[in-house]
Amino acid sequence: MRKQVMALAMTSTLALGFLAACGNTDSASGGGSSETVKIALQAPMSGGSATLGEAIKNGAAMAVEEEKAAFEEAGFSLELVEYDDQGDPQKGVSNAQIIGSDQDVYGVVAHLNSGVFIPSSEVYERYNIPSVSPASTATDVTDRGLKSVNRIVARDDFQGPAGAEYAVQEIGAKKIFVINDKTAYGQGLATAFAEAAAEEGAEIVGEAGITVGEKDFNGVLNQVSAADPDLVYFGGLYSEGGLLIKQARDNGIDAAFMGGDGMDSSTLVEIAGDTVSNVYLTSVAGDSSATEFAKNYEEEYGAKPESFSIYGYDSAKVLMEGILDAAEENGGKLPAKDKVAAAVRAVDDYEGEMTQVSFDDKGDNEFAKIFIYKFDEASYPAKIQGEISQ
Repeated sequence: MRKQVMALAMTSTLALGFLAACGNTDSASGGGSSETVKIALQAPMSGGSATLGEAIKNGAAMAVEEEKAAFEEAGFSLELVEYDDQGDPQKGVSNAQIIGSDQDVYGVVAHLNSGVFIPSSEVYERYNIPSVSPASTATDVTDRGLKSVNRIVARDDFQGPAGAEYAVQEIGAKKIFVINDKTAYGQGLATAFAEAAAEEGAEIVGEAGITVGEKDFNGVLNQVSAADPDLVYFGGLYSEGGLLIKQARDNGIDAAFMGGDGMDSSTLVEIAGDTVSNVYLTSVAGDSSATEFAKNYEEEYGAKPESFSIYGYDSAKVLMEGILDAAEENGGKLPAKDKVAAAVRAVDDYEGEMTQVSFDDKGDNEFAKIFIYKFDEASYPAKIQGEISQ
């Protein structure tokens, strides 16, 4: 494996003119006449998940800009191409087909949403294009045994039980009402949490589902009020989670709330306002606020990084490490994409800005952690309460 060299510094002004929209190219395949290497980015840059999608895009863009010099030294021109998956599985698959037909794409940073990543990754697999997710947590992402699919964050079958243990043993929850947003991510996380909470001795006093994009949760909250829980758990994203919290408080429900990493966003605070107090999160994302990355990110984008900004950065770095490893093994030339996918999967003990990365045989990161946060006031990020290693 090529020697890992950390970037000396991020420039305060990134040359982002290289970002392209999408479309086919006339370049040749690996080993052909073209020496262009493209990293594709798929994330929701519009819709209800846009806050985190933009954050992932920005982190990946910073990483690609930093690695341009290393690729130029190796004889390659490096580009990032962006695709807005809109948080929609159909759009993600459609974009994946375009990505697959672009002969110069050698890796994909994708996706935020597990429900988008799972079907889209079937397309990447057909084209042997390695993908690394900075945020998708559903167990089916890697349990299908696809050779090109990887992620650097923890799985829901680790996150859910970690949250349940904390809820019962540390918060003291005895009666829990569980809500999910009916997505692959939300249902999987809520189920893993509920099963583990029951094993910990808590009583699941009710379960309900809401729909992504829904705005009025009075029907579900009437069920919650009748069940009188001491904790409400939500498996879903910040857009619905923030409204659930606010409307619950408006309806006199003062139980503690807990959610997963999909709630880990500054927009949750914008939506819930002061009602975000006494809300707990389990997140697969650590707090990057004290890092040099955060400083440079804020200088570049005029905003503090979100939870997954630095994971978009690390995911792109891992992909590029694998691509250069594969080229080195191939005498300095780009090999077939299945060889690149194998090199990405073989990345071992990579020291990222936020997380160390070693992929197991399924593409899961052996060093992934769960972080526990609590909101005491309407300020982001929440205060970290602890972290749990696998």
